[in-house]
Amino acid sequence: MSENSPQTVFVVDDDPVIASTLAAILNASGFRATAFTSPEDAIKAAEREGPSLLISDVVMPGMNGVELAIHLKSLCPKCKVLLFSGQAATREIIDLARNAGHDFELLAKPIHPKDLLAAIRRA
Repeated sequence: MSENSPQTVFVVDDDPVIASTLAAILNASGFRATAFTSPEDAIKAAEREGPSLLISDVVMPGMNGVELAIHLKSLCPKCKVLLFSGQAATREIIDLARNAGHDFELLAKPIHPKDLLAAIRRA
């Protein structure tokens, strides 16, 4: 990817409205964002072309966002990760990942687009 090409972002949330809205905001902000409602679909896409950034909900049916992030980082080691959640139980999942050596930033839902873009710049 050249320095002038847009950053590839995968947005994963089991709520299609959230996934597509965040991807639309990012695309309007100069990113090349793709929305996914299934972690498994995001992994299949990453096998073809890995993202430079993953933004994922933590609590989803089947594979959670932390498991997705760990799997995606194994495919794309340079991929940055931002996780978000509106559920209090998420902290325990994040702490378990940190204890296993994975350090992911956690953002609270709902997130204002300005705050999301600031978190992406930090990542």
